[in-house]
Amino acid sequence: MSIIVWIIIGGLAGWIAGMIMKEQGSLVKNIIVGIVGALIGGFIMSFFGAEGFTGFNLWSFVVALLGSVVLLAIINFVTKKSA
Repeated sequence: MSIIVWIIIGGLAGWIAGMIMKEQGSLVKNIIVGIVGALIGGFIMSFFGAEGFTGFNLWSFVVALLGSVVLLAIINFVTKKSA
């Protein structure tokens, strides 16, 4: 799978997840959150027996968005706990 697909889907998923979680981030942060979120979302989906990130399609976006929201929730929990 092309790295460009990861960047596009990751950037969109990170941006939407940031809006859902009321987080503001730069373009680079959104892409990183989206890509890592896609990996987390793929792990979550494989745990339930579904396919993870499969390419440039709506399902991959949903998986990346789910993982991105989970990632931001974990980051918020850890940073607010330690502060």
